[in-house]
Amino acid sequence: MTSQLFAICFNATRPSDLARFWSGVLGWQPADGPEDGIAILPPGPAGYRIRFLPSQEPRTGRNRAHFDLTSASPDDQRQTVARALELGAEHLDVGQLPEEEHVVLADPDGNEFCVIEAGNKFLAGTGVIGALSCDGTQEVGYFWSKALRWPLVWDQDQETAIQSPDGGTKITWGGPPVAPKTGTNRLYLELALPADADPEAELDRLVSLGATRTSSGEDRGGDHGGRVLLLDPDGNEFSVRTHP
Repeated sequence: MTSQLFAICFNATRPSDLARFWSGVLGWQPADGPEDGIAILPPGPAGYRIRFLPSQEPRTGRNRAHFDLTSASPDDQRQTVARALELGAEHLDVGQLPEEEHVVLADPDGNEFCVIEAGNKFLAGTGVIGALSCDGTQEVGYFWSKALRWPLVWDQDQETAIQSPDGGTKITWGGPPVAPKTGTNRLYLELALPADADPEAELDRLVSLGATRTSSGEDRGGDHGGRVLLLDPDGNEFSVRTHP
């Protein structure tokens, strides 16, 4: 059976602090299950937990993925920005134009995110995290559509986007030019297998679609135990939980 998206993960220098920040910005509650580690959970079924894993790897360049947060109204956008700044975010200049209405911020660990203006039709109905917006090729968008069996909801000018059939957060890739990858990604996807799935068969399926196993195949240490580590066609890390 197909892997399912289990979590969106942050490699964080201070996981507990970053979890508190995002819990406050999003209004999500901490998870209390032992399988989650430090994580926060969405209030409804059409969302994905966010996990915060310890990492001391230095930041090297801009992240390849970031959250786009939605706004119900201009006042709601202002309130989200104000709340984020109060919790420790900072404004960030990434070359946005003065006429652009979204606000670019960095969380306390330096991870970029955007607070999108109200009325954005593409993100309508997705929830507070409208998109995980990624640098990436059309090929990687096709890979993830097949890997998760989520339909493409955008495929134009080499830009792609997918969304679960149940709705919720979209995952988007902006197409070329894609900046060279520098170091390990701070944000990555974690997949989980259904209880009755054959792990090796599913890993073989992902490889046949274009994934690559890392040189070690499986990281047996620390919080990564029981997770097989792979790379997608653009070289982005992702993991598959082979058991709870």
